[in-house]
Amino acid sequence: MMRLLLIDTCGAEGSVALAEVEGTPRVVASEVLPGRSASERLVPVIRTLMETEGWDLRDLAAIGVVHGPGSFTGVRVGLSAAKGLSEAGQVPLVAVSRLALLAAAAGEVRGQVCSALDAGRGEFYCGVYEGRRRISESLLTAEELAVTAERGEVLVVCEQRVADALGGLGPRLVGEPRAADALALVVVRVLGGEFDDPAMLDANYLRRTDLEIFAKQAKLVAGES
Repeated sequence: MMRLLLIDTCGAEGSVALAEVEGTPRVVASEVLPGRSASERLVPVIRTLMETEGWDLRDLAAIGVVHGPGSFTGVRVGLSAAKGLSEAGQVPLVAVSRLALLAAAAGEVRGQVCSALDAGRGEFYCGVYEGRRRISESLLTAEELAVTAERGEVLVVCEQRVADALGGLGPRLVGEPRAADALALVVVRVLGGEFDDPAMLDANYLRRTDLEIFAKQAKLVAGES
């Protein structure tokens, strides 16, 4: 039997789930961390859930963590906890993108799926997927996202403000992904032996590089002159 710990603190609420894989994967316990309480409650909640189920850290086949994009603080909290537990128990680590979870919420789609999250300042985190295969992930303006979304069959969002901002593109509004939603993606990675190196793993912030920022500023200045 394969036992997994799943962590997601990237969104408005954090969440934790324990799952077993013996034939069909199933979630055996989960808990939501309201608001911004993840930084204080995450590790105690994980400990409580595992003690309740009679699990030990060394029983885990892997720890799955959603490593962004999302709230800078939230991403760091979840990723730091996952890395610490991975090192303490010598448990393999699997990181998955929040955009991948959102794309998976579209279900079976022929062709490409575009997922979008609010990045603030009129920009959006955008992922393009075909099945479970990532085509691209990037930080885009609304105009750039419109061009990208036209190439896919479905545009999936989980935030009402994003649905409103992109209303002209006909987005599909779904529930915000939680830790349990990472189960299928994590299982595939574990069965394939595709683990991440905790020492090398970084947050998936999808911020623009300094070069891109300077180029964008220069373009705006040129347009004003």
